[in-house]
Amino acid sequence: MSVTCSDLSFSWPDGTPVLDHLSLTLPPGRSGLVAPNGAGKTTLLRLIAGELRPGGGSVTVDGTVGHLRQTLPLTGDRTVADVLGVAPVLAALAAVESGDADEEHLATIGTDWDAEERTGAQLDRLGLGHVPLDRRLDGLSGGQVVSLGLAAQLLRRPDVLLLDEPTNNLDGDARRALVTALETFPGCLVVVSHDRALLDRMERIVELDRGAARTYSGDFTAYEATVAAEQEAAERDVRGAGQDLRRERRDRQLARERAARRQGTAARNAPDSGLPKILLGARKRRAQESAGRADGTHAARVDDARARLDAATRALREESRLALDLPGTVVPAGRTVFRGAGLQTRFGADDVFAPGGVDLEVRGPERIGLTGPNGAGKSTLLRLVSGELPATGGVASRATGRTAYLSQRLDTLDPDDTVAGALARAAPATPEAQRRTLLARFLFRGQRAHLPVGALSGGERLRATLACVLFAEPAPQLLLLDEPTNNLDLVGVAQLESALDAYRGALVVVSHDERFLAALRVDRWLRLAEGRLTPTGAPREPR
Repeated sequence: MSVTCSDLSFSWPDGTPVLDHLSLTLPPGRSGLVAPNGAGKTTLLRLIAGELRPGGGSVTVDGTVGHLRQTLPLTGDRTVADVLGVAPVLAALAAVESGDADEEHLATIGTDWDAEERTGAQLDRLGLGHVPLDRRLDGLSGGQVVSLGLAAQLLRRPDVLLLDEPTNNLDGDARRALVTALETFPGCLVVVSHDRALLDRMERIVELDRGAARTYSGDFTAYEATVAAEQEAAERDVRGAGQDLRRERRDRQLARERAARRQGTAARNAPDSGLPKILLGARKRRAQESAGRADGTHAARVDDARARLDAATRALREESRLALDLPGTVVPAGRTVFRGAGLQTRFGADDVFAPGGVDLEVRGPERIGLTGPNGAGKSTLLRLVSGELPATGGVASRATGRTAYLSQRLDTLDPDDTVAGALARAAPATPEAQRRTLLARFLFRGQRAHLPVGALSGGERLRATLACVLFAEPAPQLLLLDEPTNNLDLVGVAQLESALDAYRGALVVVSHDERFLAALRVDRWLRLAEGRLTPTGAPREPR
């Protein structure tokens, strides 16, 4: 029930390195794996699962492996029983119960006579007890599919369980059910996640940083405290090493100036000394050699001080929060930016919301957190508010000013366009030099501003989209965000929080990440469930 990576290396076919001589041991218990996007977290899980072959080194797994991918390769025509891997057993059990005791049926069943009960119990633990085993996947929400994928892995009883962003798309109840299920997992659990509440259930945090792995005992809160203390110490070391370097440089310069003055004085006094030229020459050479030795000693001290400064600087972590100022997004406190009464739309032949529709009013620069179970229609409501989806009932009015909608898919920008080109199209009246400065604030500096949108990571694409949305002309007065933290690493979430902190307009955000919502200082909470929109207090975090 453990994983050992020894001198592990991996590169993509085009030669791009991902992992380089990585050594890591993952013991039994719950391990959270954190790192910036692109550092190789998903690749490492795939190497452990045997889905990729290392270019060097080795991966040794003690036991069987279960792997829940971030993107599940599930098609809509499959049933719940198919995904859980119990469809053949259930069919054989049904045949036996009807009186058909064929040997093939008995072989299929093996020792799984309790397959239906065990499957039902596992689904119930993950909040899927109401879902029939013959339900097709295209009738399930994204969150239900993720929970189903986890149930399938747990039913296989692996010794090592690898989970890649398992809480993406899960509502609050599903997240709590997942946390409960994982706390009782008896083997080696490795979780890649940006979900801070989930990471606080881990026994250790493993950080991938600049090609090396480091393990921190305790949960994510303890990890953050340790890193913060290390950063504070590193900053002190950088300040001290910088002072040492400046002092050594100053001492070297002063020593050179003293030597030069002595040599100048000796040269001026030489004609009056009465000494032979050969002795004066020898004295001059000895003085030059002494000055050279002293300068060499000072140079070595300068080099040592510079090396200490370099080492201290390497210990610092890059600051990646965004420093923004968005005065154009200010909305006066009393202004109504959106009013919808009795809003309704249809999915197929059915109304999405309860009879009478839903009412929603957004006033001033308020921040609204929209929560609710998976499949309740939260994304649909945002599309109605934005005007992207026409209503089949009710009345909607919008104030003058732009409404910006960021869907879960982040498909606003042309994937063939560059980041700089996309911003130029969004803000054509903004001078090019100012656009470069804006992109730099979103961490697109130099050549990174000319990368194609389609080549960006999830976090980079979100930053590029935000830049184009927030600085477009005119600035948005109402911003609608649909699960913006999905697929973001912890650095990306912090960047998003700092960008939205500068936004001064009205905001409606759908998210199951309750800590993210708290960081946004949401001042009004709404819950959409069973077709009705009701005001609530702040949701509780998973326990």
